[in-house]
Amino acid sequence: MSLKTGDKAPLFTLHASDTKEVSLSDYAGRNVTLLFFPLAFTGVCTEELCTMRDALADFNKMESDVLAISVDSPFTLAKFKELEKLNFPLLSDFNKEVSRQYGSLYDTFAFGMEGVSKRSAFVIDKEGVVRYAEVLENAGDQPNFRAIRETLAAC
Repeated sequence: MSLKTGDKAPLFTLHASDTKEVSLSDYAGRNVTLLFFPLAFTGVCTEELCTMRDALADFNKMESDVLAISVDSPFTLAKFKELEKLNFPLLSDFNKEVSRQYGSLYDTFAFGMEGVSKRSAFVIDKEGVVRYAEVLENAGDQPNFRAIRETLAAC
């Protein structure tokens, strides 16, 4: 299953890097930029999340909160967040349920690893509707940040 523009975003609750539960419903009435990334501490993922870190004020001005999800454990995500000084929640989808719901899960990733999140970006509006959906098959590609910003500007 893959989500399309106009679909209702599946609700979820995951543990953040500080082990607290975070739910999509916590952000009701706000736009959410939701990023799925394959693995912490890898080059392209670090570049992507640091790009978002550096642009977070712009996203906040567009009334968007940012959440990033991977299948890494909360403990791995905590160290990654600390080292890269990331300023938004990193959520652990260790059981792969949310990645699957969003159509963002590789069957097989590099080195034969199974069940790794695909690099994906979604903009979810204040009513919980998907306004932008980008699921990348090539983990070396970055999301289209310009298109994400344009979508948020129209929300």
